[in-house]
Amino acid sequence: MLKTYREEMIIRSRDCDSEGTLRPSTLLAALQDVADVHARLLGCGREVLIEQNLVWVLSRSEVHMERYPQKDEHIYLTTFPMVNRRWFFPRYFLVEDENGRTIGKAATLWLLLDIHTRHMAPPDAAARCIPDNSDLTPPLGLPGNVLALPDAQETVLSRWPVYSDIDVNQHVNNARYADWACDALGFSTMREFCLKTMCIQYAAEIRPGQEISLHAAQSEGRYRVAGYHEGKMHFEIGGELMPRQR
Repeated sequence: MLKTYREEMIIRSRDCDSEGTLRPSTLLAALQDVADVHARLLGCGREVLIEQNLVWVLSRSEVHMERYPQKDEHIYLTTFPMVNRRWFFPRYFLVEDENGRTIGKAATLWLLLDIHTRHMAPPDAAARCIPDNSDLTPPLGLPGNVLALPDAQETVLSRWPVYSDIDVNQHVNNARYADWACDALGFSTMREFCLKTMCIQYAAEIRPGQEISLHAAQSEGRYRVAGYHEGKMHFEIGGELMPRQR
């Protein structure tokens, strides 16, 4: 079995924000892509699982960035899974620059979703494909909780999923939540700061047509954005901000 998978990524203009820096959503999408490729090589990719009416979905993510790469940089993404913990599959990532320096790391928890019932499915269909990576050291612990900011003033805005938000699983793609969070925090904030850490909880999928109420807050270098539909929280993302390098 291919215990780990590594892929080069060149940062293009389309991947960057107004400051020429890799967008958090593009990073999340790239991590998803290398996970997809590795799963396929291990024999539990989408084309295999879909025959059993199953797909991979994310439950939680945690990302720590020392810095975000700039336009035209070459970076390297390495990923590896660990054996499942009950119904959840841990998968880890390293982000390295072209000098081999680690500039980011991530931990994720995945599960199998039945595309007909939209409920969690038992792990059996994928568990047999996961290599024994007990000799590898995860770069982070399992994804943590999003910290509340009880004393921070919230701003609230509404958002509806649009065509570009919806992925092949017929719900808002995990990477789009980072865009929603950055939009909710505001252009002036995002011109001055980057998301140093991202803890993301995907509590319930967001489907086309659902109106989402975004609640955004900042306090003492931390942020939190949560999305609600009809009073139920569907996702939350939070962590630390860091000043941009000029």
